[in-house]
Amino acid sequence: MKIAVSGKGGVGKSTVAATLALALAKRGAKVLALDCDPDANLAAALGFSAAERAAIVPIAKMAALVEERTGAKVKRYGQMFKLNPEVSDIAGKHAVTRRGVALLTLGAVEDGGGGCACPESVLIRALVADLVLFKDEALVMDMEAGVEHLGRATARGVDAMLVVVEPGQNSIDCAKRVERMAAQIGVTKLLYVANKVKGAADERFVREALEGRELAEVLPYSEDIRQADQNGAAAFDSMPPELLAKFDKLLAKLGWV
Repeated sequence: MKIAVSGKGGVGKSTVAATLALALAKRGAKVLALDCDPDANLAAALGFSAAERAAIVPIAKMAALVEERTGAKVKRYGQMFKLNPEVSDIAGKHAVTRRGVALLTLGAVEDGGGGCACPESVLIRALVADLVLFKDEALVMDMEAGVEHLGRATARGVDAMLVVVEPGQNSIDCAKRVERMAAQIGVTKLLYVANKVKGAADERFVREALEGRELAEVLPYSEDIRQADQNGAAAFDSMPPELLAKFDKLLAKLGWV
């Protein structure tokens, strides 16, 4: 199973991605979590300590690795470099593991824009394609608010993209932009998850704003989850049974049995 989780910053997509990853690991799956968001929060959501998070080096910052695999120096222009670098061993060598979930953090490509044809960008896109298309692990990707790391070929290997929204127009507008971008690269299964819903009025707002799109699950606002986020702890450990059951239902809708 390969799942991409997207949505506007602050809607709780890292919490959703981490909870899905931990739920899969608890069921015995071999799970790889991929933090594709430059504002990386997935390690905290998975429960890595502050010291552990500080020790994580994003792939984009591993200059020696980038240069070895692409044959080009980072932050240097006008070079020839490999467009199909070897990446099949990177997850095994550089992922950090906690509670049965292996985590890779991609990091931001700082020079030339997110879509630049620079060594770091080429390595990251090749790595994402390898993880989606050729690896057997359950893969949960915490995306930025878009589809930057997915190419057309890669998108065909994604089983579903979850778009997390909260009851607010900015969140809905961002979700619709993600939907348009996902369609352009061929993502075939797009599901919405409403998060931080405080009552019937919030749920009604989301359903009406999504205009008939499939709402896979409605997750209520939780003060315990907010507190866990403030403490840098895994929300998974603070969720009441009825909320964890919603994630079980969500996994069933995604095809995991």
